[in-house]
Amino acid sequence: MSFEWPWQYNFPPFFTLQPNVDTRQKQLAAWCSLTLSYCRHRKLYTLDVMEAQESSVFNNKKIERKLSMEAIQVVFEELRKKGNLEWMDKNKTRCLIMWRRPEEWGKLIYQWVSRNGMINSVFTLYELANGDDTESEEFHGLEDWMLLRSLQALQTEGKAELISMDDGKGVKFF
Repeated sequence: MSFEWPWQYNFPPFFTLQPNVDTRQKQLAAWCSLTLSYCRHRKLYTLDVMEAQESSVFNNKKIERKLSMEAIQVVFEELRKKGNLEWMDKNKTRCLIMWRRPEEWGKLIYQWVSRNGMINSVFTLYELANGDDTESEEFHGLEDWMLLRSLQALQTEGKAELISMDDGKGVKFF
C-alpha cells in the first residue's frame, strides 16, 4: 500500500515556514501530522536529522521543494513538545520518533494478551515483538526500546511485570 500525501505536500509554500503566527501554527500541525503518518506508514522509529532533509517526507522532488534544516528542527521541536519525539544525543542529530506513545502500544499488547487468553503467561521480549503468534499484530516488529517502554507502562498500571531471564528480558501479564 502506498503512502497518501496530504494536499499541502504539493503546495510549494508549505515548504517555507510562514511568518504569520496563526498560519505557522496550522503549518506546523500539518507537518507534525505528516511526519508521524509517514513514519507510521514506513514503521520508522528513529530519524537522523541530516538524512531527514533528503527523505521524501521533507523533500518533494516532483515540485522541487524541500524543507530547510532550520524548519525541520522547528518541526522536530514541535513534535518533542507534544511527546512524539526524544533526542538521542545532546547535539540533536538523531531522534526517537513515537507515532504511537508507549502507553498506546502497551494497551494494544495487553488487548492481544487478553484476547488470546494469555493472562498469567510469560513471554520473552523477542516472542512478543517477533514471534509467529504476533505476526498479524500492529506491534509485531516493534523496536526493543519502544517495546520495553510499553511494557514498563503496563507494569506501572499493574498489568505486567518485567522479569530477567537467562537469555534476556521477559514479561509476565496479570
